[in-house]
Amino acid sequence: MASISVKRVTVDDGISVFYRTASPPNLPNAPIVLLLHGYPSSSHQYRHLIPLLAEHYTVIAPDFPGFGFTEVPPARDYKYTFASLTTTLAAFLDALSITSFAVYIFDYGAPVLLRLALQRPNAITAIISQNGNAYEEGLGPSWVPIRTFWAASPGPSEERETVRRNVLSAETTKWKYTHGSRFPDLIEPESYTLDAALMQRPGNIEIQLDLFKDYENNVKMYPQFQEYFRKSQVPLLAVWGKHDRSFTPEGAEAFKRDLPKAEVVLLDAGHFAGETENEEIAELTLRFLKVKSFESFVM
Repeated sequence: MASISVKRVTVDDGISVFYRTASPPNLPNAPIVLLLHGYPSSSHQYRHLIPLLAEHYTVIAPDFPGFGFTEVPPARDYKYTFASLTTTLAAFLDALSITSFAVYIFDYGAPVLLRLALQRPNAITAIISQNGNAYEEGLGPSWVPIRTFWAASPGPSEERETVRRNVLSAETTKWKYTHGSRFPDLIEPESYTLDAALMQRPGNIEIQLDLFKDYENNVKMYPQFQEYFRKSQVPLLAVWGKHDRSFTPEGAEAFKRDLPKAEVVLLDAGHFAGETENEEIAELTLRFLKVKSFESFVM
């Protein structure tokens, strides 16, 4: 099994992007699979999936600014929006000379990737979406307090404080990992414990609140994302934890409206399905990539 290396590259005016990567030892030019994490995690969420995919592909998983171990200098005055995360991701890909890749998206990774797809549609050979939403009907009940926050005025507000208390807590972070899982006792506690600890770094709660507020702009862009699907007919596999209360199965099924050949697999799992279902997810992903994305690549 391929071993994971951790690396850094400085991009986008001083941002030190932390990333995990692995490649098959005997295939130095293996095609690239990019893994984009979600809230409130980082590339750490892919610690078990990376070695499984790296038997055949070069796998690269960066941490977004505000997450994991990516470092943004205070003097950079970085604006924590999804547009900014997309700009940083584009700079990261340019720094590594990555021009063509398949991508696995989860949660926040979905709007970041789809914003990038509007700019570089020909770069993406295939998409695996694991609870990575692009449709209004996929927004589940967990978004109710955040939708209320969207309607509030910018700056301090009661709605912002409600999200701070009820969403940005260690208890809620653990719940996101365990809710809907068949095997909650198998979920490694360092997963949600690391997320919660990194969330408490100075200033990070405000960063997460800003991103929750800005998520409304992703929803406004859903029609553009869907147009990208229709025009590109990019191969897409939706692997969905069907008990997710953030992004519901309706969001997975909706891909078929714009991508009739999309494959949808609903897993008996919650939001962080990869914590306990990573072997099944890896098997589905490898089969899909071999058929849909890199059929000319001999493994």
